[in-house]
Amino acid sequence: MAGFARFQAVLRLFDETASAWTVPAMSDALGVPASTVYRTVRDLVAGGFLEAAHESVYRLGSAFIEYDRLLRLTDPLVAAGRGALHDLVAQAHTPCVALLSRLYNDQVMCVVDEAARDTAFRPSYERGRPMPLTQGATSKVILAHLPARQLNRLIGGPKDGDARHAALRRELADIRKRGFCATASEIDAGLAGIAAPVIVREAGIIASLSLVADDSRLEESQRRRLVLLVVSAASLVAEELRYALTPPTIVEPRHKMVKQ
Repeated sequence: MAGFARFQAVLRLFDETASAWTVPAMSDALGVPASTVYRTVRDLVAGGFLEAAHESVYRLGSAFIEYDRLLRLTDPLVAAGRGALHDLVAQAHTPCVALLSRLYNDQVMCVVDEAARDTAFRPSYERGRPMPLTQGATSKVILAHLPARQLNRLIGGPKDGDARHAALRRELADIRKRGFCATASEIDAGLAGIAAPVIVREAGIIASLSLVADDSRLEESQRRRLVLLVVSAASLVAEELRYALTPPTIVEPRHKMVKQ
């Protein structure tokens, strides 16, 4: 390993099931000499990305909290979407969770969420948790709007794969045509998802705004109303992003004619 890759390899060892590691354990997991891992850990500790727990055990450090705060304050998608999510759950009139998510490597990750006050459930989508790219409305509506070359890299070309691959491509084409995606129980049993794209290509943003609710509580008329709410909210977020990211127009002063 060299450069940034060695830091990333060490940090990716940490998850919910393994939150503390020793240098020898990292060395075994990565197949890298302990001396190399030790130097990497030493640098990560110096930067605050790891911290010593006890008896040469290391855990994630507070630098991530600092950068998370900074991201919450500066991410244009979060800034544009936070108010829209608040309004969406208020107008839904049903227990629900609203999500704003974006492409993250080859997965989809929620960057901000908001739940209605009377919502007892929590969907698997939560801020900072990578989720599958080909399951659930939140992810599929992003996948459907990726450029063709990027889509082919992620799921294979139009002539690749089997019948399931062909069915997915037809579904993505239908999502693009309708402008939204609605699914049920694809990620969490009993929960329905409705999502619409938030696309600002000039800023490199391909995201989704979605609403997750109890599928059994949604009548068809209410489901249609929620689709309209989600599509409208996603459109407003995209417009706000375009406005926020457009540089101000500078008007040059006119030179006055001076009489000779």
